Amino acid sequence: MVRTLLVRGLLLGLLAGLIAGGFAFAFGEPGVDSAIALEQAHAAQEAPGHDHGEEALVSRPGQKAGLFLATGLYGLAVGGIFALVYAGLRGRVGPRSDGGLALAAAGTAFVAVILVPFVKYPANPPAVGDPETIDSRTLLYVVTILVGLAATAIAVATARRVTAGPWARWGAAVAAFLVPVIAAWTLLPAVNEVPEGFPATLLWQFRLASLATQLVFWAAFGVLFGWACDRAARRAAGVPATAASPG
Repeated sequence: MVRTLLVRGLLLGLLAGLIAGGFAFAFGEPGVDSAIALEQAHAAQEAPGHDHGEEALVSRPGQKAGLFLATGLYGLAVGGIFALVYAGLRGRVGPRSDGGLALAAAGTAFVAVILVPFVKYPANPPAVGDPETIDSRTLLYVVTILVGLAATAIAVATARRVTAGPWARWGAAVAAFLVPVIAAWTLLPAVNEVPEGFPATLLWQFRLASLATQLVFWAAFGVLFGWACDRAARRAAGVPATAASPG
């Protein structure tokens, strides 16, 4: 069963990654082009007459084509990890139905791994950020991901211990999740390397497109994985696929 789930996660993760790549190509790449144009214009103003035309290792058309490769590989890796985690959760926590558990797990993963770090350290376009601080910024981002995962584990454990009813259980779980997350948001150092004069609208649009790309991936993957699991469960139970449809 684990092998089947793993193969299913890899394939559907790849498909969801390509869907997210299409969204990023349509809504994120224009912002990247604008940021690169601003960066080149700023460099030309700082040293007029100096040749800033260093050839990039990968051209912009190549980078845009590579976007689908990157999101596809991302989906492949995330889909495999998700399938293994799903196999461990199945029958132990969350909704009893396979589709419901897949959707709940995908939504939880989006909040813990994407939204929690994004609120503290949102994505920046190419013209924003000091290259010398990339290691420290990466470390801080990883720390917030770990905080999100730890807070999720604490929330699940808390929900399982509370037996006073659904409202009390959900309230305790939300509180158990938010306390460590808010503490991390407050205590971790802020990073603000947006250069003076950088268009706020462009920055906002880039960050929104970046977050929306992740939302598209997790929504597509959760729906596809849940649908596939539900379909497999019906087959295993000997229920025809059309039996669940009204009429």
